[in-house]
Amino acid sequence: MIRDGGENAVEQTLSRLRRIDTSREPAPAPGTPRTLSDLYRDHRMRMVRLAVLLVDDPSTAEDVVQEAFTGLHRHWSGLRDEAAAVGYLRTAVVNGSRSVLRRRRTARDYVPPHQVNARSAESLAMLSAEHQAVVDALSTLPPRQREVLVLRYYGGLSEAEIAESTGISRGTVKSTASRALEAVARVMSGGGAR
Repeated sequence: MIRDGGENAVEQTLSRLRRIDTSREPAPAPGTPRTLSDLYRDHRMRMVRLAVLLVDDPSTAEDVVQEAFTGLHRHWSGLRDEAAAVGYLRTAVVNGSRSVLRRRRTARDYVPPHQVNARSAESLAMLSAEHQAVVDALSTLPPRQREVLVLRYYGGLSEAEIAESTGISRGTVKSTASRALEAVARVMSGGGAR
């Protein structure tokens, strides 16, 4: 019973809106061609009410109607008569409202990827400069020292894993890494390579 009452209230509201819209329809003077301005003046509020019922936001509804009239302007030369223009507007408002609702649903369902460390553009630029300085310093190292540092700090391997990967002893990995770090520090401080 509540459901019937709810549907009845909706039907009554829509009927009232329909009566308001039809009572305000202008009676065009016979034989005078209608312009786009006439259609805008006579049908804009009707289309806005339709869009408000669909998108439930007055400012968005006005945007949808404005887009519909813009489309009508683009296709004005190809229309047969005023009835076709009003039909075009109604269809454009319904389709525009559907697009708005689709975008809302997409935006509501979007979950941004998790960013662990969001950095500012300035810090990223500085970081890039630091990275470039490290890469430049690494390029000055002998191949074995460069391999050991890259595997250790970029690859995240332990001394044992580096020894296994490169075919050298753990002690050699440790001493090579130590010498390589000292050389990188010298290059980055401006002391140059040995």
